[in-house]
Amino acid sequence: MNWYLVHTKPRQEKTALQNLEQQGYECYLPLLRAEKIQQGFLTLSHEPLFPRYLFIRLDTNQSAKSWGPIRFTRGVNKLVSFGNEPAKINPQLVDFIKTQEATSTDVRSIFRMGEKVTINRGPFSGIEAIYQMKDGESRVIVLIEFLSKPVELRIAALQLSKTRNA
Repeated sequence: MNWYLVHTKPRQEKTALQNLEQQGYECYLPLLRAEKIQQGFLTLSHEPLFPRYLFIRLDTNQSAKSWGPIRFTRGVNKLVSFGNEPAKINPQLVDFIKTQEATSTDVRSIFRMGEKVTINRGPFSGIEAIYQMKDGESRVIVLIEFLSKPVELRIAALQLSKTRNA
């Protein structure tokens, strides 16, 4: 049995995982806890560590289940290959990722330190700022330019959005 890599359709990793497992394949989708704003609330969600990819364990001998149904599974784009040969994944790498996922308490933040953000609500609406850090569970610290000096401002994370580069 070897681990291989499945390339999924955009944002359909969980669909592909579910459908492959229903067909009897052993699969693994590494997930990462991440902050998200949903319906006006800051929430934690589980997102794929490697967007559009999941691992599948397949047997390579003659009696093994056919690989053909994999690419016709809902959510699957293709089995990652180099030429005509499916790309084998080192089992120690998969074990390492599983261990890291199980022991990690990290959460991917919506914003990164030093990132440009725009305040989109409240009295400072429309002002660009530089994200600094979290200040509690729902508030953050940003730097705004005020009278030609950087000034710290503590606001709700929900009042920010990432600045789009023009």
